Amino acid sequence: MNIDKIKRVYLLGIGGIGMSGLARYFSRLGCEVAGYDRTSTELTRTLEEEGLEVIYDDEVNSVPAAFKSASDETLIIFTPAVPKDLKLKEFFLNNGHKLFKRSEVLGFISASRFTIAVAGTHGKTTTSTMVAHVLKHSGFDCSAFLGGISTNYQNNVLFGDNDVVVVEADEYDRSFLTLHPNIAIVTSADADHLDIYGDPQELIDSFAMFLDRVVEGGQKIVKVGLPFSGNISYAREQVCDAYAEHVRVENGEFYFDYHTEDLIIRDIHLGIPGLHNVENAVAAITVAKLLGITAEKIVAALSAFTGVKRRFEFIVKSENHIYIDDYAHHPEELRAFLTSMKKLYPDKKLTVIFQPHLFSRTRDFVDGFAEVLGFADELLLMEIYPAREVPIEGVNSDWLLNKIDLENKRLVSPERVLEIIKQEKPELLVTVGAGDIDKLVKPLKEILTDAK
Repeated sequence: MNIDKIKRVYLLGIGGIGMSGLARYFSRLGCEVAGYDRTSTELTRTLEEEGLEVIYDDEVNSVPAAFKSASDETLIIFTPAVPKDLKLKEFFLNNGHKLFKRSEVLGFISASRFTIAVAGTHGKTTTSTMVAHVLKHSGFDCSAFLGGISTNYQNNVLFGDNDVVVVEADEYDRSFLTLHPNIAIVTSADADHLDIYGDPQELIDSFAMFLDRVVEGGQKIVKVGLPFSGNISYAREQVCDAYAEHVRVENGEFYFDYHTEDLIIRDIHLGIPGLHNVENAVAAITVAKLLGITAEKIVAALSAFTGVKRRFEFIVKSENHIYIDDYAHHPEELRAFLTSMKKLYPDKKLTVIFQPHLFSRTRDFVDGFAEVLGFADELLLMEIYPAREVPIEGVNSDWLLNKIDLENKRLVSPERVLEIIKQEKPELLVTVGAGDIDKLVKPLKEILTDAK
């Protein structure tokens, strides 16, 4: 496909974080862009405010006429998350259109650009956003397709004036195997998406195949300890090709030193908290070093980095209350997040509100969830968010709750969460999960902002 010939783009599932990024990209190129999604969200409403037409009913007559006829100038993109029997999808297929997955379109784009691709079962959104920010802030510049909203730029797609593009490489549905990276990062490969892969080894094999797609002469940056390797290893507080040491918290802020064989950068201030984010920063610094960005510019960029929405995002930070929201939905993500919370606020009682995501993920990792949720001082556990799945018999939040070795734990509804927080007004509160738990963020913020 010649991307430069496209004049019209229709996206089925336009409200997804990745799909909305493509919608904005093609709109920026001057294309007519429209799409469908099941429900109106803050993201779809933002797209509409930007001039894109979004429909919410699965009816062919709602599609603008310009998109109905198949041609080389019209591109139809879909996400695997839309139902297989979607009427709109069937219409396009039955009327001569070839439909492309988001990942395939990113593959077309990456084939004609210098591509930095960041993969991993967790850490990829923050790391890719961090890489893009360092390139932008330093003046090197880039475009970027991100899996979250950058708080520095209030967007999930960034536009640059050069041919460098940063891409979050998604392992779900093996999507990242369409990319052609010049530089690849793999942050993690813990078992996940077993509803797609079936077996953890299949997932590992896919990451190895992703690294094989790096172009000749390209760079493969891989975290230490993964069951495959690149030509540059990185870690936090473990000697390898690139690593962080002397990680510390000073006045509530994270600092560390960066080491390679030929470069040491001392006293780096990281603009966002988290031990796992120090590790992500090591990968980002390594990319910047490969591109010839100076240490001074790297340090300035990382200090100015404010993160990604729903990734260790401070919602309330006052004298009496701290409230942080995070997307963590895998045991290892929760472990990294809660461990960092304990390091940052060792003397505060930690209240955790958690919503499990997917019945299959809860079933597959129930013991891991039970272990790390026990790190909380008080746990408010919500029902499982089903997303694309139907219930699995015997798999529910009550089952998980009974496995957690914690005295202060409760199974709660969203309404009950608000009642409890209003009564208890916890000093240190976190909401974690990838479902619709984010709907609680605004009312919780209001409760704690008004609280004394």
